[in-house]
Amino acid sequence: MSKFFKFALVAALLLVGGCAPFESGEGGEDASPRELEYEVVDFLPAPGQFVNEGYSATTMAEACAYAEGRFRNRYFVSLGGFGGYIVVKYKTPIVNSEGDYDFGIYSNAFSGSSEPGIVWVSQDVNQNGIADDEWFELRGSESGKDCTLQNYSITYSRTAVETEIAWRDNGGESGVIERNTMHQQDYFPAWIAENEYTLTGTLLPDNSEWSEKNQEWVLHAFEWGYADNYSAVDMTADRANRFRISDAYTANGERANLPQIDFVKVQSATNVIHSAIGEVSTEVCDFVSYNSEE
Repeated sequence: MSKFFKFALVAALLLVGGCAPFESGEGGEDASPRELEYEVVDFLPAPGQFVNEGYSATTMAEACAYAEGRFRNRYFVSLGGFGGYIVVKYKTPIVNSEGDYDFGIYSNAFSGSSEPGIVWVSQDVNQNGIADDEWFELRGSESGKDCTLQNYSITYSRTAVETEIAWRDNGGESGVIERNTMHQQDYFPAWIAENEYTLTGTLLPDNSEWSEKNQEWVLHAFEWGYADNYSAVDMTADRANRFRISDAYTANGERANLPQIDFVKVQSATNVIHSAIGEVSTEVCDFVSYNSEE
């Protein structure tokens, strides 16, 4: 999301859309990532402040090409509000190291600004090159807690009011994502022909808190296991959150025991909207491997 306090801190950085510099003294140990070739095969953000901004995709193929171009230049791609996601396919599968970190996802998180995304993985079991096999969620520090909801759904709708997008969830709640003064374009993905669409995933608890001292919203990090999350456990000094394939579990809570993965999906995992900062939206910059077949 385009947070007003975030613009004040890293205005020059966000003007070009890059990833924020790491603040020294925090985060996990450095890793040695491998730049493996991947492609974006699906990109469907929820409505948000960066959707349609600076690009004019009218098809899914054009949207994926836009995201790939951003990643090549190490610029962030915003997934919008809750449920927005992106899927990448690795040319070379990432193998399960059985406990070590296997891959990493770069973001623009920094202290006080975490917009956590759930990470999902899939193996191309039927070997058709399409992400149509079963997806497995990677467990994080909030998995299994009462305040974390699985199978949470939000439906986003175009409205007669051009400056807002309506949403309603499967728990009976509703609201709007309002257009702000810094981002005046349409927030509804232009490549969605329908007037509404539904996104489903795991909902993490609200991680925002108002700071009376600094007069700004603080977005707290969760302990570990999420993209765009300023974790002292899994974030490296070069700003990648690291993930283990061995943390993949089935919907029934059993280990997936995947020997390798071919696809990675990142999905915005909070439904947090404040008038001063807009929607909290996961942003990603790049995907790397620490363990592959090559």
